[in-house]
Amino acid sequence: MADTPLHIVFLSAEYPLWASGGVGTFIQTLGRSLVAAGHKVSVVGPGVKSREEKIDDQGVNLYRLKKNPLPGPNFMYNAWAMNQKLRQLNKKQRINIIESAELGLALISKSHRAKKVIRLHGGHHFFAEAERRGINWRKGLLEKRSFAKADAFIAGTNYVRSHTGKYLSYHQAEMALIPYPLQTDVALTQTTLDPNLVLFAGTVCEKKGVRELIQAFSIIAPEFPELRLELYGRDWFYPDGKSYIETIQRELAEAPFERIHFKGAVSRDALDAQYAKAAVCVFPSHMETQGLVSLEAMLLEKPVIFSKYGPGPETIKHEEDGLLADVYQPEDIANKIRWVLNNREQADAMGKRARQAVKARFDLQKVTAQNVAFYRSIQ
Repeated sequence: MADTPLHIVFLSAEYPLWASGGVGTFIQTLGRSLVAAGHKVSVVGPGVKSREEKIDDQGVNLYRLKKNPLPGPNFMYNAWAMNQKLRQLNKKQRINIIESAELGLALISKSHRAKKVIRLHGGHHFFAEAERRGINWRKGLLEKRSFAKADAFIAGTNYVRSHTGKYLSYHQAEMALIPYPLQTDVALTQTTLDPNLVLFAGTVCEKKGVRELIQAFSIIAPEFPELRLELYGRDWFYPDGKSYIETIQRELAEAPFERIHFKGAVSRDALDAQYAKAAVCVFPSHMETQGLVSLEAMLLEKPVIFSKYGPGPETIKHEEDGLLADVYQPEDIANKIRWVLNNREQADAMGKRARQAVKARFDLQKVTAQNVAFYRSIQ
């Protein structure tokens, strides 16, 4: 029946109450919205304690499984425990959908009768291409095995769909193009604009374009003596433990770091307050599946500079509701920042159009309904 509540189970080690990460934030946002719409949502993930944890998050049931008490490999134990949990949950209320990211179905039993969905968050093959590195044979094999078990796929952008499809087969399964949702009823606050604030949000690392952003800021800094760059997000560490922030400060020693401030990770509310003050928000990422920080800033009527590569053109209409830059060319990023600073009235109008564009395409209730309709269509 079209109005019968669904039971959706997400398989994930990420959730804001467990560990940070974009996938977890997505699951929380969509999961809470599905519950509000009358559906049952469970999230199952591997644990770190000697007993299973169960938490209620605004109606979303979180099950963090008991850590491996045996001497064998963790992934084998976690697979067994996850399959057991799915059977238990199904006995209480039939599971309609089991959803995971790219690798998540690899060790899930085929005997579960629920339809199995993979949502493309950016898997091993996708990021290996983007980072120009080789495929790890084990992860590659598991990803292929996971894809073979999927009854359907969901992609947030055509970009992640097409680039993942170069390496992994969708074996003619159902495919839906549904963007990540956003809580779009965020109120605009009356905050005084800081005309000298350039803002970045995201992990401070190479693949987010931080190097090129600092180089771009160095280019325009002499033209705008009061201008400063603030970067919000956690530092990234190399395998040997070296800090990316400390490394980039050494490698770009000539940059005006007295005007570049690394603010660390902050809460969403605190970040929204900074978005509201910023003259321009710049997200020169080299790789994204969709790019939520751009949408968050656009929702607050900010002029946003995003990448002309990847999902950028699917997110922003260039010179209408944002600007797209060549994120590998600091001069181009600098030119886009300069335009915003020198054309305040036009930039403000662009920000207003950006808010309306985000509300029209990425509204949480609208996207939730799209997901439910697709889930029902594959039953």
